[in-house]
Amino acid sequence: MTTDRSDVDRARAELAATVDAIGYKLNVPQRTRERFDRLRKENPVALAGIAAGAAVAVAGAVWGIVRLIRR
Repeated sequence: MTTDRSDVDRARAELAATVDAIGYKLNVPQRTRERFDRLRKENPVALAGIAAGAAVAVAGAVWGIVRLIRR
């Protein structure tokens, strides 16, 4: 069984690319940061709307919890 050196190098390069792709998929903070930056550059109005919606949702949850506690 003879293995050509170019086959080994090609397999090693494919494995490295696969490991890099898996690492990227598992790095959720990096992907989230990239999506946030892309949204900020491409559509800042949508980003402001999302931020406002999140603030309203958090405020509503806090208001609901306080209301339940005070009963």
